Amino acid sequence: MSPDLSPLPLGTQVVTRIALHSPGGEVSRPVGAVGRVVSAPTDLSHAYHVAFPDGGQSAFLRRDLDIQRHHTNPDQPLAPDWTQWVQYRCIVGSRAFGLDTEASDTDRRGFYLLPADRHWSLWGVPEQLENDELQETYWELQKFVTLALKANPNVLECLYTPLVETAGPVAQDLLSMRDAFLSTLVYQTYNGYVLSQFKRMQADLRNRGEIRWKHVMHLVRLLLSGIAVLEQGEVMVHVGEHRDSLLAIKRGEVPWSEIDAWRLDLHARFDRALIQSTLPERPDYARVNAFLIRARRSMLEVES
Repeated sequence: MSPDLSPLPLGTQVVTRIALHSPGGEVSRPVGAVGRVVSAPTDLSHAYHVAFPDGGQSAFLRRDLDIQRHHTNPDQPLAPDWTQWVQYRCIVGSRAFGLDTEASDTDRRGFYLLPADRHWSLWGVPEQLENDELQETYWELQKFVTLALKANPNVLECLYTPLVETAGPVAQDLLSMRDAFLSTLVYQTYNGYVLSQFKRMQADLRNRGEIRWKHVMHLVRLLLSGIAVLEQGEVMVHVGEHRDSLLAIKRGEVPWSEIDAWRLDLHARFDRALIQSTLPERPDYARVNAFLIRARRSMLEVES
């Protein structure tokens, strides 16, 4: 598996993957040193600055840092073939949205569930595994359902995508009760994220005169999806009749004023949908918890 290269926010506790040496060749920071991110770059080609308990700071590229809570003993691999523990694998992103072109990647997401003895061991189980080369991301089951309970759009779309490649018994159980994750929390997560992102893009437009049209397209799509959750009680993954309009935004063919007007209209519709929605204020935590316990118990006698 390739290393996790997700951005590291300021304050993240990290573990070094490489040793640093003084000009004389002595090790100044060993592999496995623990520190805190105090400065983050804008892209992966620049360095993070990490502060250590002794007061010193050093610069590291992202590939040379692990998130401390994900760090496990390198001599204890997850499994000879970790993919055998993937219980659910699906296709999301542009291909699931109906917004794919010939150049589109195939993004796969899902969750894994390991035998109980792996969870009980000293090394535990990582919360997330990624393969950047293959465009795959998988979450440990508890992390997956926790994100879904928080109305995380990426995970809710996993539960509702029509493009499912693998669904073992545990996954089938989960899919049969996916409505337990839906609540009006969707309004906060979807609407709030889009509002903050549009504010940032408007600043980019004023200051630099440029904008990422693909990102704009997906923000509008996210509003449409969130509204559908509140109005219809399910996650709209495929964009349907909005495909041509969204692709025109992606190509930069729609004036910003028109996009902003559509976005504001969608925000207003989202507000109305919140008032009229029959969804509960919170997801069904008890039902999801019972599922998680069932899933854990199903792995008690499975050998790792």
